[in-house]
Amino acid sequence: MKAAFLDQLLRRIDRIDPGSLQTHFLRLAREKGLLETILQSIREGLVVVDGKGIVTYANDAVARLLGGEVDQMMDVSLEKALPTLDWEGLMGLDPEAWTRMVNREIEVTYPERRIIEFYVVPLQVVQDAEEDAEGALIFLRDVTAERKREETAVESKRLEAITLLAAGVAHEIGNPLNSINIHLQLLDREIGYLENETARDELKELVEVSRKEVGRLDTIIRQFLKALRPSLPERKPHRLQTLLQDTLEVIQHEIRDRRMLVETDFAKDAPAVMVDDTQVKQVFFNVIKNALQAMADGGILKLESYLTDRYVAVTVEDNGSGIDPDKLGAIYEPYHTTKAEGTGLGMMIVQRIMRDHGGEIEINSEPGRGTRLTLRFPREDTRMNLLIAPEDNE
Repeated sequence: MKAAFLDQLLRRIDRIDPGSLQTHFLRLAREKGLLETILQSIREGLVVVDGKGIVTYANDAVARLLGGEVDQMMDVSLEKALPTLDWEGLMGLDPEAWTRMVNREIEVTYPERRIIEFYVVPLQVVQDAEEDAEGALIFLRDVTAERKREETAVESKRLEAITLLAAGVAHEIGNPLNSINIHLQLLDREIGYLENETARDELKELVEVSRKEVGRLDTIIRQFLKALRPSLPERKPHRLQTLLQDTLEVIQHEIRDRRMLVETDFAKDAPAVMVDDTQVKQVFFNVIKNALQAMADGGILKLESYLTDRYVAVTVEDNGSGIDPDKLGAIYEPYHTTKAEGTGLGMMIVQRIMRDHGGEIEINSEPGRGTRLTLRFPREDTRMNLLIAPEDNE
């Protein structure tokens, strides 16, 4: 309607008296102001470019999604206005891309990590009464939360399927393993009655190896079930520093045997957090065990804690082999392990326990230099900050 009204106005402008012309322009100004308000209010980013790829309009949402200042984007090429995005690569190096619908989904890391869906809509702009100018509308939409929900839904379905399998595995394998272990104990007792000392020692060694393997299988099954069907956390106030020190005592023999150096730097007066101490100790045990196994004898293990407004955080850092970036995203997958004797369930258990506690996990790793893992637990003493309202100067 607005375009039709403007066309009629332009055709009759030489026959309109000054008073009526002023009224028409005021109407156009009001409509332009309303349209600008609407475009600035939407959460989606909107960029308008002409046929040469020069930005002629951008709303504030573009700057919020991709960074930068809107004023600096105007009247410059798209590549300069939004250097965050590789436009040639996104458009497939196709010079005709602006003339048809294009839809892409990309991941950006600045000003923060987001998954952005953008699509291009061809636009024909009336340049004057006889000529049209080509251009395009570019819409940008933040779909990070949607993708995260989709990933969570997929993971839930996957875990549900594995849980059904686990129930069958536990029933079909657990009972025979117990039977085998009992018979190995009886066999070990009978071997003790043999008079030939050499044969007795050899057979005892074979039985001991068999019992260890049975025990390892039993551990895998128990960890598997615990990862898939963990008990609900029984939360009580605990200090993470205390739980860390308890865990270090459990694993101190391995630390001493491998000549590991443990450096600690705990935040003073860190508040207690509401956690299940048994489950959190299991988290600490798994991540510390992973760090130790990633290092050669004589490595350095750093344990730190610090506070933020929302979390009490614990970091576990090693100077070991690190994790390949291509494999970093798969560390929570069941059975994914880089260790010869690993079950590939440790980090899956860690993820489930941290999620049940409302916590977060962050991993930074560099191959050949080590890994830094951060565990964030929600603070119970967090309070809302009351902001003082500005004084009324009227």
